[in-house]
Amino acid sequence: MAKAFFRLQKFLRRTQFLLFFLTAAYLMAGSLLLLQRTRLVIQQGSRGTPTNQALPVPEEMSRVGIIEPRSLQSPGPRLLVHMDAMQEPALDQRHGPHWLMSRNSELRQLRRRWFHRFTSDQEPLQTAGFKAMKHTAEHKGTYMGCFTHDSRERTLKGAVFYDLRKMTVAHCQEACAERAYSYAGLAYGAECYCGNTLPAAAAKPEECNLECKGQKGSVCGGVNRLSVYSVEELRAAAGRRRNVIYRGCFRAPENLTDTFPASLIQPNLTVEMCSEFCSKKEFPLAVIRGQECYCGYPTRRFSLREGTDGLRCSGAHNASSAAGGEYCLVYQTPVQDTRCTDRKFLTSKSKVFVALSSFPGAGNTWARHLIEHATGYYTGSYYFDGALYNKGFKGEKDHWRSRRTICVKTHESGKTEIEMFDSAILLIRNPYKSLMAEFNRKYAGHLGYATDHNWKSKEWPDFVNSYASWWASHVLEWLKYGKRLLVVHYEDLKQSLIPKLKEMVEFLNVTVTEDRLLCVENNRDGNFKRSGAKQKNFEPFTQEMKDLINRYILTVDEALRGRNFSGLPREYVPR
Repeated sequence: MAKAFFRLQKFLRRTQFLLFFLTAAYLMAGSLLLLQRTRLVIQQGSRGTPTNQALPVPEEMSRVGIIEPRSLQSPGPRLLVHMDAMQEPALDQRHGPHWLMSRNSELRQLRRRWFHRFTSDQEPLQTAGFKAMKHTAEHKGTYMGCFTHDSRERTLKGAVFYDLRKMTVAHCQEACAERAYSYAGLAYGAECYCGNTLPAAAAKPEECNLECKGQKGSVCGGVNRLSVYSVEELRAAAGRRRNVIYRGCFRAPENLTDTFPASLIQPNLTVEMCSEFCSKKEFPLAVIRGQECYCGYPTRRFSLREGTDGLRCSGAHNASSAAGGEYCLVYQTPVQDTRCTDRKFLTSKSKVFVALSSFPGAGNTWARHLIEHATGYYTGSYYFDGALYNKGFKGEKDHWRSRRTICVKTHESGKTEIEMFDSAILLIRNPYKSLMAEFNRKYAGHLGYATDHNWKSKEWPDFVNSYASWWASHVLEWLKYGKRLLVVHYEDLKQSLIPKLKEMVEFLNVTVTEDRLLCVENNRDGNFKRSGAKQKNFEPFTQEMKDLINRYILTVDEALRGRNFSGLPREYVPR
């Protein structure tokens, strides 16, 4: 009996050891697979595709003097996940174990990517190439082939668009056609490039094998590969939709041929003829003097800052005379000024950690657009906004402490969050305008407007009561704890763009050319400007709200002057 028991015990020990060994081997294999897939995703991210992100946002900062921080935000930690999982630009706050949600999110994304990669790897490359050719019949425009693509030395040098969730071939074609480009090229499944010159270096058809993010079964280029379409057929229809913008009447420079790179002399010249010619040459300005058409950019010789009375050009409006040869008509073509659109991450880590701080709705995104185009470097963000990343703000997916960006967007205002920055640009906007802009964003996104129902509901007065005090506390705490500040008023930046932008760029210790600043001025609005001011047939601010906001205005104005900064602009002063 004892012998049998001993044998049983020996067998169980061996079994236990075997189970332990198998379990350890299984866990090691799983870990190696996870690390391998993570490396693949990171490599894809470095080539332009999004990497997995699961970044915790620190707890809400304590506010000093004016507002209790918890009154502004719902309780609980916030989790920012990879953009493919995002349904809205701004994520709702979620509850639960922070580390568990973060880890599970990463694993779900990795499993999804591994499965997609596994199934796509099983498909022969010839089939992928066939798909690229086959799907062209489903869209307008002529498929020109697969071409090599270098994101730094682009072959299609016109406008660029990103949409990491909804990019389709048709979307890219229409966007390029509306801007008067002849060719549309797609790469990485989500990037769209426009141009008027066909790329020279062809690639094998099967190398364009990445599926469009917004359309299953369609192919949008590949890694360093462009699927290129001719959109000539779409341009006629797009021409009816797009606008050629009249910029004004200006004194002609002394030597037009030296000032403008391209020219055309045409009897019975019309605005449409000149604009079409300049669009084909990929220039943003069409300049008409009599029968002469010139194409180019705003430069120091021709900055478009000092227009003249339009009557001086009245004789040249139909291009029937030269108006004495002294004046010319200037039109903005649909083509984008691309002299300042190239951007990159810093080549080495920044030694100075700079914040671009503002209250929400104060124009932070617009300021980032200006800074990026002026300096040529991406800006970072304390948050992750997939909608902004899709619009070209690639610093959104970079960790905010990477120091690879020229400055970092933040709306935080706690002592700890402020003191971790070495310096900051503090952007301030009229609280009346800021509150309305943030309310619109909250209920209708970056470019939409809240409905009348939203404005007349209980949410609006509650929003004002909470956020008006935040507007004041944000400025007061940055004035109190900020180490080195440049205060910029949104209204001054809008009114005197180039002088104020020069101040900001110098504060960031970057040297830029005058032509690049003129390019920024020509592209000043970017992709995040609401189309016009939506007029309301009622006053959203009650007298009680005005009294509250006006008290905060006076408090902030006094604090600014006490720190030897200029006070708030006159238009802030109580209504």
